[in-house]
Amino acid sequence: MKLAAVVLAGVVACGPARAAPARSPAPVESRFEPVISYLRSQVDSAFPGAVIAVGRHDSVLLLSAVGHYGIDDPRPVTPETVYDLASLTKVIGLTTACMMLVGEGKLDLDAPVQRYVPAFRGPNKERVTIRHLLTHSSGLPAWRPLYIEATTRAVALAIADTTPLLRQPGDTFVYSDLGAMVLTQVVEGLTGQRLDAYLDAHEFKPLGMTSTRYLPPSDWRHRIAPTERSQDGTIILGTVHDENAWKLGGVSGHAGLFSTAGDLARFAQWLLGQRAYLEWTRRQNVPPGSSRALGWDTPSENSSAGTKMGPRAFGHTGFTGTSIWIDPDKDLFIVLLTNRVNPTRENGRIARVRPRVADLVVDALTPPQ
Repeated sequence: MKLAAVVLAGVVACGPARAAPARSPAPVESRFEPVISYLRSQVDSAFPGAVIAVGRHDSVLLLSAVGHYGIDDPRPVTPETVYDLASLTKVIGLTTACMMLVGEGKLDLDAPVQRYVPAFRGPNKERVTIRHLLTHSSGLPAWRPLYIEATTRAVALAIADTTPLLRQPGDTFVYSDLGAMVLTQVVEGLTGQRLDAYLDAHEFKPLGMTSTRYLPPSDWRHRIAPTERSQDGTIILGTVHDENAWKLGGVSGHAGLFSTAGDLARFAQWLLGQRAYLEWTRRQNVPPGSSRALGWDTPSENSSAGTKMGPRAFGHTGFTGTSIWIDPDKDLFIVLLTNRVNPTRENGRIARVRPRVADLVVDALTPPQ
């Protein structure tokens, strides 16, 4: 069976009728007490609040919240709290869109990007492939201040398309938001839809991810965890934290999605049921020695996956304090959503929290010897 058939059948099969309900076990099972106790100890140090989801392909074992919404909002967070996913957008949205398009035979991983985005021009850019973009080995720089340079979404994308390469394609790993913006145009060109509309129709709705979307509406505002204090002193709430995604109208492949831990649990369960997807989650060795899979990352030294995930695990992090790790051999997923940037992005303590949480979860699920 073609990947497209497997993927699309899986989307239908794991829709609302079969996806595990995103509800918190009450009370928390005793085996997860060390996980929750540790997260509580990090409230007002690493983040104001956090929601964690742990489960397997057919069940959610833990869905629990600690802490509060923000430095100026003492309300306790709940499993229904919505977080700005930041770069989790790259895998939950953009990579999944590419995977479905490859499965449908519409996208070739080893085709030049220029086949799909003719405006992607400049020296050596004819050598850049879709695989290069997905493995962050295109040679594009990591970032540039499009929110200052551009006046509209179209202008911002045009700047991304014409940004010169810093390295030869395939030679160097440089984690690039610009590459994800180019890939956004690939998806939009092939589907004839803006990325948010395509994902809503082909991923979020079929999977029953009712609290996942770009541009959250005003009636979600009371559920959204605030992010950073801006220069004028106001706290960003309900608007994408990433400045370049904001300039792109809030819709980009590199950032912009908002979601809940329960919705991401549904997504992780679906992936665990899609063995064909494992091709996307193995290391590509582009460039040689890189830990990157197609869109996803894999465990490496000092990884946010901790020290106890298996060699076939895959995951990703987001700048705002979000992360997801999935281990198909352990039939395990761990979703951790926080707003560690509230009130400032200078708080980097989440870097030590993520691996510790991952190790505690694996310990909790490992039978005693």
